[in-house]
Amino acid sequence: MALPLAPIAVMAAKYGAVALAGYAVARQIQPGRTDQKIEDAFDEMAEGISAHRPRDREQVNGALRFRRVVRLGVNGPGFEIDASALGRLRMRRV
Repeated sequence: MALPLAPIAVMAAKYGAVALAGYAVARQIQPGRTDQKIEDAFDEMAEGISAHRPRDREQVNGALRFRRVVRLGVNGPGFEIDASALGRLRMRRV
């Protein structure tokens, strides 16, 4: 009985292309740094979504914080999710 190689080759080419693209993106990522002032600002944020538009500037500042504890079962192991984001949108006439 002959083994149909054409469908396997097409699938291998697709996964190979995705793996190659992922490898190329991973090579372009630069190592980051941790700024303690920013870490402190994330820790001080209140939970929820907020936006602020200062009157003296043409910009909008936004903040988001999501904190939850997820448990597997009633008394099972759990983990805490703490996601924070800060953003700024600035538009100026030139």
